Amino acid sequence: MTTQRRYDVVVVGAGIVGLAHAYHARNRGLSVAVIDHADRVAGASVQNFGHACITAQSGVARDYARAGREHWLDLARKAGFWSAESGTYCVARHDDELAVMTEFAAVRGPAEVELLSRDRILGALPIVGDRVVGGMYMADDLQVNPREAAPAIAQWLDASGVDFFWRTAATGFETGVVHTSRGDLQAATVFVTVNYDIDRLFPGPAERGGLLRCRLHMMRARIPLSAPLPAPLFTGWSLVRYSGFQNLPATAALAARLRDEYPDYVDLDLHQMYTPQPDGSILLGDTHIREISAEPFQSEKGFEVLIREAAALFGVSDVTVTERWQGVYSSAPDSDFLIEEPIDGVHVVTVTTGIGMTTSMGLAKDRIDSVFGRDTLPVMA
Repeated sequence: MTTQRRYDVVVVGAGIVGLAHAYHARNRGLSVAVIDHADRVAGASVQNFGHACITAQSGVARDYARAGREHWLDLARKAGFWSAESGTYCVARHDDELAVMTEFAAVRGPAEVELLSRDRILGALPIVGDRVVGGMYMADDLQVNPREAAPAIAQWLDASGVDFFWRTAATGFETGVVHTSRGDLQAATVFVTVNYDIDRLFPGPAERGGLLRCRLHMMRARIPLSAPLPAPLFTGWSLVRYSGFQNLPATAALAARLRDEYPDYVDLDLHQMYTPQPDGSILLGDTHIREISAEPFQSEKGFEVLIREAAALFGVSDVTVTERWQGVYSSAPDSDFLIEEPIDGVHVVTVTTGIGMTTSMGLAKDRIDSVFGRDTLPVMA
């Protein structure tokens, strides 16, 4: 290491949660170093939909998502990556799906959720009208290009005075010291934000939290739509996935019907979702399989389901897949976040569900504030 070895904050892990911690620490004028075993931003932070799904969260996840929205927009301007205040559509193709949306809109109100008639959602989206009974639009959600956003943030932070040590592994921790494969770094405060790999650094907290690796079927495709898809698109499967819908009276009936009608899809833990990209392609996903160690072998069945359902929804015969990949992120059964301080001054911060992009900015702000105080300080340019 050729730069300084003593910092106010060391962040271990250059995924979006780690970068968010570095961003908020830098905004306070603190000296910051980020280390990562890879040679660039990789992993879940570039393997996802690039969708800040703010409205569908609940509890503290919703608080983090809402608080982080302004920071995503701030970073898009400063770091120069594409972002869109696109909102999210959700199509209802069954009365029980529309019932969930109606209850959700009543709880959240028109500022967050707008119910759409069948004619309005068909006018907004390039989908076939078969079975469509209505939908909703959630205006607060954001979108970024997942391949571009986190790397651009890292590059901007580097240019703004944050030291990055790539291809550098954390090998041990003591209060005030991070031992790495390239020597020691000293810092009074350390944030360990390595997502599912937390079990390799701090197995105790990971095992207590039931941490697993969740692997996904993901694709990028070219689809000959009748018009561009204007925003991310949810389906009825989304309504049984996100916590904002979980405790609504109508959700249980919807989940029961999906289990009865599509047992194979339930086995895949399907989430039928689509996000348009700036180049005109669409990201399709996803499925969810949870294991301690992620199996490297991926069944073709998940991809077949995603292609078949996309063709049916958009009324096309040709879904041209340009990329397939297996996304992996951290998952735990009882909480969206694993936050512990196993050593004085060493803070483990992991998002344990697939909402890292959505919650990272607000989560990191809360963690930085919890250590350094919640006084309002001017944001650095």
